[in-house]
Formats: sequence, structure tokens, C-alpha cells
Amino acid sequence: MEFHTYTLPNGIRGIHRQVHGSVAHCALVIGAGSRDELPSEYGLAHFTEHAFFKGTERRRAWQVNCRLENLGGELNAFTTKEDTTIHATTLRGDFAKAAELIADIAFHSTFPDREMEREKEVIVDEINTYKDSPADLIYDTFEDLLFEGSQLGHNILGRKVALARYDGEAIRAFTRRMHTTDRMVFSSIGNFSPRVAEAVAARYFGGEASTLCRGERVAPAPCTPFEKSIARHTHQTHCIIGCRAYDIADERRLPLALLVNILGGPSANSLLNMVIRERHGLSYNIEASYTPYGDTGIVAIYFSSEHANAPQCIELIEEQLHKLRTTPLSPRQLSMAKKQFIAQLAISSESNESYMLSAGKSLLCHDEVDTMEQVYAKIRALTASQLTEVAEELFSKMSRLIYR
Repeated sequence: MEFHTYTLPNGIRGIHRQVHGSVAHCALVIGAGSRDELPSEYGLAHFTEHAFFKGTERRRAWQVNCRLENLGGELNAFTTKEDTTIHATTLRGDFAKAAELIADIAFHSTFPDREMEREKEVIVDEINTYKDSPADLIYDTFEDLLFEGSQLGHNILGRKVALARYDGEAIRAFTRRMHTTDRMVFSSIGNFSPRVAEAVAARYFGGEASTLCRGERVAPAPCTPFEKSIARHTHQTHCIIGCRAYDIADERRLPLALLVNILGGPSANSLLNMVIRERHGLSYNIEASYTPYGDTGIVAIYFSSEHANAPQCIELIEEQLHKLRTTPLSPRQLSMAKKQFIAQLAISSESNESYMLSAGKSLLCHDEVDTMEQVYAKIRALTASQLTEVAEELFSKMSRLIYR
């Protein structure tokens, strides 16, 4: 069996994969992100992620940060709209130390006021850095417009004025409500048996009290397609064309993922790269992406170009979208696209850390994990008509945001 799964008595689920090698990876995936914040808490999930590293009941901040680094390992964390992940990489023999440290900061952080005030300055700098990057900022603005009025309609970093209000008690209130054992998965990968992985998880996570999430997620209301242009006086035009898409449990998620890979995936022979960059030389950077959430999703095409070239880029993109909506791929085109997509997934799965994080997220969302062979089989079974149906449903109602 590729994966071993288990559930601790307090409700924390676990997943382990045994592989060869001297390096181990592990993570605690918590089903709480920026969409779980109350309106008075925007930015608090991300602030909490930073605060985890500022001291526990038994460790000062420098001890948290040096515990694994002194052993040559790494400790890090990130926040998304729907989850917060604390993850570590160590030598195989230090796996238990990594698990203990993650449990310590997840359940026993103290959030000292002096450290919190210092960390606010770090996050302010992060916000400013983000604002200086229109290629990043435009995604947030687009998503805010696409999900306006919903839990997904605000960015992860929050605003400086709100950040200034938060303290240790605000973080404790948020974690009590959202960082609960029924919304946690401990994921690991390394050259040790499932029995060892489960025993380590039980030792460091199993003693925590069982808790239930008290937050509620509400699906966003329908959105009317829009076109909006914002003057930001950038050197280039930045543009996103996109719409809402399928949620993480929808069976159409896989044909959409393949379609997006054909349209603007990472390969140089993606449709948009070939047409807009290689054939016409209009843009250095053009890409397509699909992000599924628990009850919705987003598909987006992004490009940047000289101001004068932007209208032609948009026209060419719309031509490619129309072709995908109206003309099914030939058997040869479909076969090549499937082979490329499967190979990309196979190569990415060679990164044990990425595989571990993906498995943890999958168990959190679906309570099960497909093996890579099962995923490959589903891709091979896709038909050209499935892709055309998905394209017709989604690509006919695209919205557009432009930074000038």
C-alpha cells in the first residue's frame, strides 16, 4: 500500500508513506485559513502562523527557530485561504524531534506581547513587498472581486490598520475556535515504517484534548462576470482573465486541470505560450492556473505586456478559449496532452516534500488519498468531449481585470 492512514483518539488523522532515503518530511495541516476569519479578524490566520514561531511554554523564540536548524533541518509554515500548514524537513533520525517541535508550537505557543509587536513590523514589510509586485497583487484583487461579499473575498495578509489591533488573546480566541483536532492531519514521509510514524504521532499529538471546530463556511453567492481596469501606473499592463470554477470534490476538477495545463501550463508548448510569446512575441510571461476550494474554485489566465500589446494579447487569448469551447481535441492532441500531464505529475511526485504536503491536504479534504497510479488512470480515461464541455461551461463567462 502506498499510504498508511490512521486516526488518533482525539480525532487527529495521520498519513505516512515509507520511501528510501536519508531525509524525512512531516507537516501538521490545519483546516483553518483566511476564509475562516470573522470580519474583525482579517489577516489573523496569517498572523497566527507567524506567531507560532515566537515561543512556547518550554521554548523561547530563538530555541524554536534553532531546534531543527542546528541539526541541519528546516522548519517553516504557510497560510492559504483554507488551511495553515507547519512543516519540517530533517534527517531520518531526527523525525521524532521534528514532530515534537511541531506539536509544541501548534498546541503550546504563548504568543508573548513583545514578540507579537516585533512580528507585526515583519508582516507590514511583507505587505509592502507584496504591494510592490503587481504580478502578485493582481491575483488578490481579482479574487477579491470574484468572491466579493463572501468569506473568500479578502486577501490573506490583511491590512496594516487591522494588524495593529491584534494581540495574543486575539490569536488564542482564533485558535480555540478553528485550530481543532477534528480539522488536523499529521502527514509524514521517510524511510521508516508506518508503525514508527504512528507511534511518534501518538506520542506527541495524541495527548492533546479532543476539540471540535466552531467555525462555519458559507459558499459564496453567484457572481456576475465583470470587466474592470485599475490605473496603477505600472511599466507594463498586467491582466487576469478568469472565472469561478469547480470545487475540490467535483469530478470535473480533473478534466479542468488537464485543460488548464494544455492552455497555459508550465511547458513551453502550452497553447498560450506558443501563440502569444513564441509566434507573436507579445509577452514574456503568460500562464494559466486552477485553484480549487472546498465549495468553489478559480481558473485564471495571467499575462503582462507592453501597454500597446495588451489588446492583441486579450484578443488572441479569447481566440484560444473559443477554439477549446467549440473544437474537440483530436485523438493525437489528446493523447499527447495526457502523456505530458502524467509525466509532469510523476516528476513533481519525486519531490517527497511536495508529495507529503499534497497527501496531507488530500486526507484533510477528502478523508482519503488516491495513489499516483489511480490518478494516472483517471487522466487516461478522460475524453475530448469532457474537455470541450468543461471549456464551454467555464470559458464562456470569463471576467477581466487590468492593471495599467
